[in-house]
Amino acid sequence: MDIHNKPGNLVELFEMSLACNADRPLFGTADQTGVYTWTTYREVASRTDNLRGGMAQNGIKKGESVGIIANNREEWAIAAFAAFGLEAMFVPMYEKELPHIWKHIINDSHVKILFVANETILSSIEQFRDDCPQLEQVYLIDGTKIATIHDLELQGKKYPQDAMHPAPGDIAVLIYTSGTTGSPKGVLLSHNNFVSNVLAGSIMYPEFNNHYRSLSILPWAHSYGLTAELFNFINMGGSMGFIRNVNTIIEDMYSVAPTFLIAVPRVFNKIYDGLWSKMNETGGLALKLFTLGLESAKLLRQLPSEGKTALLLKLQLKLADLIVFSKIRKRFGGNLTGALTASAMMNIEVAQFFTDIGIPVFDAYGLTETSPAVTMNNRKDNRPGSVGRPIDKVQVVIDRLATHEAGNEGEIVVYGPNVMHGYHNKPEATFEVMTENGGFRTGDLGYLDDDGFLFVTGRIKEQYKLENGKYVFPVSIEEEIQMSPWVENVLIYGEGRSHNICLIVPNFHNLSNWARQQGIDCQSHHELLKSTEVKTMVNESILHHLQGKFGGYEMPREILLIEEPFSVDNGMLTQTMKLKRKKVLEHYGEQVDLAYSTRR
Repeated sequence: MDIHNKPGNLVELFEMSLACNADRPLFGTADQTGVYTWTTYREVASRTDNLRGGMAQNGIKKGESVGIIANNREEWAIAAFAAFGLEAMFVPMYEKELPHIWKHIINDSHVKILFVANETILSSIEQFRDDCPQLEQVYLIDGTKIATIHDLELQGKKYPQDAMHPAPGDIAVLIYTSGTTGSPKGVLLSHNNFVSNVLAGSIMYPEFNNHYRSLSILPWAHSYGLTAELFNFINMGGSMGFIRNVNTIIEDMYSVAPTFLIAVPRVFNKIYDGLWSKMNETGGLALKLFTLGLESAKLLRQLPSEGKTALLLKLQLKLADLIVFSKIRKRFGGNLTGALTASAMMNIEVAQFFTDIGIPVFDAYGLTETSPAVTMNNRKDNRPGSVGRPIDKVQVVIDRLATHEAGNEGEIVVYGPNVMHGYHNKPEATFEVMTENGGFRTGDLGYLDDDGFLFVTGRIKEQYKLENGKYVFPVSIEEEIQMSPWVENVLIYGEGRSHNICLIVPNFHNLSNWARQQGIDCQSHHELLKSTEVKTMVNESILHHLQGKFGGYEMPREILLIEEPFSVDNGMLTQTMKLKRKKVLEHYGEQVDLAYSTRR
């Protein structure tokens, strides 16, 4: 194989990077104290070769399915690339998932060999193992109850198997969408889908090189984390350090010292809230310089770059950067140059904040069905509020006939080598979303500006009509409310009703601090939610924040404070933190109905 050619499949993608980066670090794993140990490309390749041999000895052939239930870790990637080298399909599943979803995926995809992270997951699998006739072998990654992935590697070391090179159109990964409604659908993604996406991304970010490092936050079981991080960083010869858990992200960031992050807005929103809380607690000169720097940066965006005023603002910004912003960047490891975010739109205020402190965050857009990237902002072309221009070889068409909208808005339809091969075992569902000429109907509403930047304005199926016939896109309102320091989760509802109401799970940490400062005695979350002063403050704060940003008919007329967070565990969020509206409304249906009835 000529390593100067572009890869035609994911096996070649890894081999090309290995040829140039064999002794460079690839994966970093922390022990319980947070100390990271790094393994090289050569060491990962050796384990991959051994595991491929072991799976071949266990009968894995072209087109068959290998599954894994595990968080991001070294063995995840080793299992994936071993499967690719046998021309098999890789089927990833989340550790934090309901067992009946695992069962559905294992049976629907005909998983033959399954790797599981630990004995707790194994116990759940054993409960329905008899109902999975295609499942022949289960191997543990951590544990000793049954044969382990290391046992399979040792077997493969005795019986080596050369890597095969799949055709570009061969299916590499079968990813099941978490979905906000219904059962998950398996999305068939080929080697060319992924490789074309990675190569197009490298054109958008030519500065990427083998010194770039990521802190691995997003699950590779989702196409965004899989393509943008795992495949992309391997392609550039970079490295990835695994977070220990969501509560140690800042500490792990300091240890790993990432160069570039692949994340979602929720991560940056939490960091933003945390930084403001910390600065407000610190107070004094640090807070004044912090605020001065941000105000100077904001004014600089509005003024010509030359002149005495601009010079003064630049000096103020430089001073704030020297004394405050540089220390914030040091907390993130000191090397962070930027980040890519997708899944939802970044709030412009938050995006500008990170740019101002020296860590620009670039919005991108994509879906599982598009491998996932469709459009990206980057350092050269970044239009805040948009999700960027289409990537190389991808075309975006706005179908105005698909929606009721007038003007430039319509359904976003995607054409290109990134478009999926279809939904596994669901020809009717595939037919519904594919155009006759191979385009994918995203179900998202948006428009292209005169310079080709895409703006996503809503999810067609999530829009609803109020009683007066006016349409509401709840997500944009929710994203604004989410910026409040008093809010953890939020849902806007009003379909067929006279007005909108808002369900809010408060940020109890911030709310408790506020109540304490006001001399309000609340010993529990329940007492906080019952406090008239707390409810009044939150209501007024939210409505003030929304004022002037939305029409009067869009503003919620009532805010319900609720105690139980929306989470993956209770089924109210998908694995990528998107709201399952139906589940939330089912859970709080009585309270919602009562709220409407009491206003009559």
